[in-house]
Amino acid sequence: MIRKLIFSALCVTALAAAGTPAFAKDKSFGLGFILGEPTGIDVKFWLANEHALEFGAAWSLSGNNEFHLQGDYLFHKFDVFQLKNSDAFPLFFGVGARMILVDNYDDTFGIRFPVGLAYIFANYPFDIFGEIVPILDVAPDTDFDLEGAIGARFWF
Repeated sequence: MIRKLIFSALCVTALAAAGTPAFAKDKSFGLGFILGEPTGIDVKFWLANEHALEFGAAWSLSGNNEFHLQGDYLFHKFDVFQLKNSDAFPLFFGVGARMILVDNYDDTFGIRFPVGLAYIFANYPFDIFGEIVPILDVAPDTDFDLEGAIGARFWF
């Protein structure tokens, strides 16, 4: 039951965000991949110039047959690193949620705190990023986890 509720909430949020205008590099929807632990598909929606929603569906490479669903609300700081060209190099950070679905229904729910850097190309509909994500698992047990990833997205 909790799986259906979380999945439904993520889908509704993604559909709502898809209709919002974006101001960063004139693109609002990015689709790409993440490599790391876990590895999978990444989707990002700009809500405003410094705010975005990011979602992932990924598989653990640790051999435990884990499927991860994750979603984050991100803030971007474009003025931390200044580039001489018109590309952008924002620092981003935020808060989100993660659900790990396991074959034996020993699912885990956690709170994510992503921090990373993105390189947004001004003349190409493409970006690359890297992130480190501390996670506080709250169900079924309290635990701490640390994930990291690199990725890329094509913007539409």
